[in-house]
Amino acid sequence: MRYAITIFASACLLFQIQPMIGKMILPWFGGSAAVWTASLLFFQLALLAGYAYAHASLRWLRPRAQIAVHCGLLIASCLVLPIGPAASWRPTEPGDPTLRILALLGATIGPPYVVLASTTPLVQAWFTRRTGAVLPYRLFALSNFGSLVALIGYPTLVEPFLAVPQQAAVWSVGYLGFVVACGLSALASTRAGAPTIEAPVTRPRASQIALWVMLAACPSALLVAITNHISQNIAAIPLLWVVPLALYLASFIAVFESDRVYRRRLFIPIMAISLFVMARLLYPHDGKLDFRWAIPGYAIGLFACCMVCHGELARRRPAAGDSSVFYLALAFGGALGGGFVAVIAPRVFDTYSELPLALVTCGVLATIALWTVPRTRIPLAGGTMLLACYLIGAELDQAAYFTFRGRNFYGLTQVQDDPPNTRNPKRSLVNGMISHGTQLLDPARRCMPTSYFGESSGIGRAIGVLQARGPISFGILGLGAGVLASYGRPGDHTHVFEINPLDEEVARAYFTFLGCPGDTTVSLGDGRLALETLPPQHYDLLAIDAFAGDSIPMHLLTREAFAVYFRHLTPNGVLALQISNDFVGLEPICARAAALFGKRAILVYDRGSRATSTWPTKWVLVTSDPTFVIDAAQSLVSDGGRAWTDDYSNMLEVLKLP
Repeated sequence: MRYAITIFASACLLFQIQPMIGKMILPWFGGSAAVWTASLLFFQLALLAGYAYAHASLRWLRPRAQIAVHCGLLIASCLVLPIGPAASWRPTEPGDPTLRILALLGATIGPPYVVLASTTPLVQAWFTRRTGAVLPYRLFALSNFGSLVALIGYPTLVEPFLAVPQQAAVWSVGYLGFVVACGLSALASTRAGAPTIEAPVTRPRASQIALWVMLAACPSALLVAITNHISQNIAAIPLLWVVPLALYLASFIAVFESDRVYRRRLFIPIMAISLFVMARLLYPHDGKLDFRWAIPGYAIGLFACCMVCHGELARRRPAAGDSSVFYLALAFGGALGGGFVAVIAPRVFDTYSELPLALVTCGVLATIALWTVPRTRIPLAGGTMLLACYLIGAELDQAAYFTFRGRNFYGLTQVQDDPPNTRNPKRSLVNGMISHGTQLLDPARRCMPTSYFGESSGIGRAIGVLQARGPISFGILGLGAGVLASYGRPGDHTHVFEINPLDEEVARAYFTFLGCPGDTTVSLGDGRLALETLPPQHYDLLAIDAFAGDSIPMHLLTREAFAVYFRHLTPNGVLALQISNDFVGLEPICARAAALFGKRAILVYDRGSRATSTWPTKWVLVTSDPTFVIDAAQSLVSDGGRAWTDDYSNMLEVLKLP
C-alpha cells in the first residue's frame, strides 16, 4: 500500500503541474497555442530525464546507494519551492520563444518534475525487489490513473476556484508531503529482514527497442499535433489541453491494467475508421473547423490510435526485471514524437503537415506491428495507402488556392486570392482555418474596410463618431492584413502592435492597407507587454483584435490588462474589443471588467454584407464618455460574477456548448 500511495501521489502532482505552469506562462508569450506545444515538449524531455536517471540508478547502483542518492535528490528538489516563474524570464524581444520556454520551465519546475518522473520505475523496482511480486505494470496503470485524476480535476475543481498563486502554494505543500512518503518508501525497501529478490534480466533486441520507441512516438506526435490543431482554432486554455492528454493517459491505464481490455478485433477497425474521419476533419468543405464534430472526432480518433499503439506496446512489454529499459524506450519515444511536432515541424513545413503525417505513420506502424496476424496486414496496408493518397491529394488541392503559405511559432499564415472570374474579387489573409482580413482587389476600393471591420461594425461606427470630432490617435493590438489602417485620414495616427513578425511581412508584401492615408506605425512584440512598458500614449481609441486562429488570448481580457488599456486612453477614450467567436461568449467578462473601472460597456452586433465583403461581428465598446452614443447598441451590465485576472479565469462559464 505504501508503494501504491507514493506512485499515485507522484502521478497526481506530475500532471497537476502541467496545466498549472502552462497557465502561468501563457500570458508572457502572447497566449499562443504553441506555448502549450513547447511545454508538452519540456514535460516529455523531463520525463525522459527522470526515466533515464531511474534506469541508470537501477542498473549501476547498489540498493542502499540508490536510496541514498534518491533521498538526496528529494531534499535538493525542495529548494525551488514554492514553484512560480521569475519575472526575469518574460520575453523582451519578438521572435520564436521555444528555447526560452524550455529554459524557463527547467529553472522553475525542472528538479521536482524529474524527481516525480523517476518515481514510478524506481518504486516499482523497489517493490519487486523487496516482495518478489510480479505487479509492476499494474502499478504503472495506477500511476496513469493518478495522472488522469489530476488532469480532470484541474479544469473542473482547481482552476474555477483557486487563483494561480493559491494553486502553486497547494501544489508545493503537496510536493513536500510526497517527499516524505517517497523517502519512507525508499527506506522501507532496505529495512532489515526484508527479502532482496532480483528478477532475471533479459536483454531486449535492438529491433524490439526500436519498435517500442516508434509505438510510443506516434501517439505522442498525434497528441501534440491534435492538441495544437484544436487550440489554434478554439482557445489556448487548460480545458482544451486536458482532454487529449487525458485520453492519451486513459489508453495507458486500460492496456497496462489488464490484458483483457485491448482487443485487436475491436480497436483496429475503430482506429482504421478514425484515421479517415480525422483526415476528413482536417479539410472541411467550408474551410472552417466545426468544434461540435471536430472535438468528438479527434477525441475518439486519438483514443483509438493510442489504444492500438499502446496495446501493442503492452503485449511486447518485457519481464519485470528489465522494466526500466522499457520505460526508458517509452519516454524516449514520447520525447521524439513531441519534439518532432514542437521543434522540427514548424521549421521544416510551411503548413501543419505533421498531423496528416502522423495519421499515415500510425497506419504504417499498425501494419508493421500486426504483420504476422492473419487477415490483418493486407487490409491495413491497403487502407494506409488509400489514406496517404487522400491526404496528399487534399493537401495539393489546398495549396492550389493560396498565393503564399508560411509558418512560424505563432501559427500558419496564408494568402488566398479569389478566382479571376469572381465578382468583386478579394485577397484574404488566413491563419489556420480563420480569415484575418480581406482586401478588395479593385484598385479604386483597396482602402475600403472589409471583413470584421466594416463601417457598420462596432469598430467602424466608433471610429466614425470619434473622427467627426477631428483627427484621432488610435492603437491596435493585432495587425492581421492591416484592414483597420484603412480608416486613417490625414492628421490621424495609428499605432499597431503585432506579435507575429510574419504577419507584418505578409501585410506589407501582399496587402496595401498600411499605405492608406494617415500615419501608421507597426511595432513588433506582444501588445500588452509593450503597453506595460510604454508611457501613456493618450489614444482616443484602442482596439483589441488579437487572434490566434479563432481564439482570443485570454490574458487580454483580465483586470490587469484593462488597467493597462485605460492608462493609455484619454479620459473619454474608447476601448474596442473584438469578441466575435464561435466557441466562447465573452460578453459577461467584458461587462465585469468595465464595471470594475466604473465605465459603461455596449455591445454592437453587425450582420455584415456580402456586397461589401463584411462579416457578422460582435464588438464591445467600453468608455466613460457620456456623449459617446452608438445607435442600436446593447448595454452590457455586469452580472456580479468574478472578474478574470491574470491569476484567475474560468473557461467553463463562457464556453458555448452545442
